[in-house]
Amino acid sequence: MSNPTTFAFRISLIFSLFFMLLIFVMPDISTLNNKWLLLFSATAIFFLFSFMVLRHSVKNFIYDKIKVIYKTIHTFKKSSKEPKRSAIRKTTIEKVNQEVMDWEKDTRKEIEELKLLAQYRREFLGNVSHELKTPIFNIQGYVLTLLDGAVNDPQFNIPYLKRTEASINRLISIIEDLEDISNLESGTLKLHQEKTDIIDIAKEVAEQFEIKAQKRHIRIYFRKNYETPIPVICDKNKIRQVFSNLIDNSIKYGNKNGTIKISFFDMHDHILCEVTDDGNGITKENLPRLFERFYRTDKARSREKGGSGLGLAIVKHILDAHNQNINTRSKIGVGTTFAFTLKKG
Repeated sequence: MSNPTTFAFRISLIFSLFFMLLIFVMPDISTLNNKWLLLFSATAIFFLFSFMVLRHSVKNFIYDKIKVIYKTIHTFKKSSKEPKRSAIRKTTIEKVNQEVMDWEKDTRKEIEELKLLAQYRREFLGNVSHELKTPIFNIQGYVLTLLDGAVNDPQFNIPYLKRTEASINRLISIIEDLEDISNLESGTLKLHQEKTDIIDIAKEVAEQFEIKAQKRHIRIYFRKNYETPIPVICDKNKIRQVFSNLIDNSIKYGNKNGTIKISFFDMHDHILCEVTDDGNGITKENLPRLFERFYRTDKARSREKGGSGLGLAIVKHILDAHNQNINTRSKIGVGTTFAFTLKKG
């Protein structure tokens, strides 16, 4: 019944054969001289009449049954007014069937996306809980020890208070990073983009991390001596944060006695910025999820090194807000390069 014309043709043909047989056995027909001509003529007229009636009836029946479904799906997909009755009658069964299939495919895709979103939210809440619990439990332990009498012991009071301060600073860092991501995602954080020298930003950040890098015997250097400014259009404070997070990440996960190289390349309308380390590298399996919140390639080692686990996610959101891209190249045993673009000033 997927084709009303074929269905009507077959039924009409069956009815016509019965009609022809009925006329043939009638006694008055056998006495006529032109009985075969009359027989075929009557059968042909009956066939055409029944075919037209059946075809019209079947079409009405099918469209009446699918009309409500089609209207609902069509309205859902197009977000417009209900189609007129005449427009529905002109639509073929195949087209309606395709509409239903497309709607089913889109709905299935939306359901899968909602499932992934729900799973992502569960993982995110679990990660936030874990990240906050560690410094909170540390603070609790230090404070309880001090209250139990260690506060009067010079061997414990000052070191434990310093450790408590460090845990509090980690809590503050996590909360500030979460606030940054929330503002970036909601669009409430307004960028103040202006023409600025990207070399000055990178040099300023490199100097800030010089002492931290020296503790791991890591040297931060530039690919070449950039004597002339490289102007770009960006939010200076946010791009400073991008460099800070990338360099800090390279110091944490780079090898001792290693290097961090900062490079810039002219890409016509854009400037390509790169931060490269010679650490252990990142596997291909981990690269696609590298900029997810709290995602860690090695959870045990990562938490030992501190940090909120949000640094690279913030980098991605900042560059997205600038309508720019960031990508990662990495090779195990060789190192990792983070490369992002900024509009040339």
